[in-house]
Amino acid sequence: MSPGDLDQALCGLSFPGDSNVLVGIGTADDAGVYKVSADLALIQTVDFFTPIVDDPFDFGRIAAANALSDVYAMGGAPKTAMNLVAFPMKKLGKEVLREILAGGIEKLEEAETVLIGGHSIEDNELKYGLSVTGFVHPDKVLINRGLRPGDRLILTKPLGAGIINTAMKGGLASLETISKITELMAELNKIASETLSSFPVSACTDVTGFGLLGHLAEMVFQTDIGVVIESRAVPVLPEAMEFASMGFVPAGAHRNRMFREAMVDVSAISPVVRDVLFDPQTSGGLLIGCPEQFALALTDRLIAEGVEYAAIIGAADDNNNRKGKITIV
Repeated sequence: MSPGDLDQALCGLSFPGDSNVLVGIGTADDAGVYKVSADLALIQTVDFFTPIVDDPFDFGRIAAANALSDVYAMGGAPKTAMNLVAFPMKKLGKEVLREILAGGIEKLEEAETVLIGGHSIEDNELKYGLSVTGFVHPDKVLINRGLRPGDRLILTKPLGAGIINTAMKGGLASLETISKITELMAELNKIASETLSSFPVSACTDVTGFGLLGHLAEMVFQTDIGVVIESRAVPVLPEAMEFASMGFVPAGAHRNRMFREAMVDVSAISPVVRDVLFDPQTSGGLLIGCPEQFALALTDRLIAEGVEYAAIIGAADDNNNRKGKITIV
């Protein structure tokens, strides 16, 4: 679905309310949060999509990691999950479905999350994902709004998944590149989320279909905060830069750019770098806002814990010329 389509579809509708809803449909956050008691809130999310890799087991791993990521981005721990399956049984057969589900189960076990059910339908197009419920303390919920002047922005995974997946469809990606991007997409944001819980984080989101700049735009839209991103500091897979320079850019990157072009100044960078920064990611990293005095320590801790690509990529400010906007240098 293109950016903004859902907003237009929901326009004019009214929704049931409850004072215990801490994060709901009215924001662009990664998941909903409902307060159960003084020290417990539920995080709820759902995500599914069509295959982006050929191997069914790897597809299951990636889809599960992608769904679990929303809970990690909200500062919580996933606890239960339910399968969502649309499957052409006559076309693909039970063994393919078994492999997809096995891949998802592997990630759930790694996330210490239990599978408690699900729903499946016969469909001509394969789709798989999860609905996930997590726990978080009501006072420790992370949201995508909350950036403050001086905050540094930290990204935990490199960009380039959408571009490389496009090149894979064209048969240009090497087996080594396919393996690298598959493992990155299947990597949980569990360690990153657990690590940042020890720091005074201001805001957090995960980078998925709207790309780095699209999700960053959600963090500053209609606020008094602006952001400057240092393009050379953004971790990007070298293969993605190569393929982007050859024109292997997914249509989603162009839709992301057109939707947010009024908010983003990309005049100082090349079109190739611009396309990478708007590239739609699958199961991307966390994008974290952290006070300047803690940002380097958090980044170093992330790297020490195995989040090898973690990097400070920019800063937030309240410059009048940048309020609610993003500048790339």
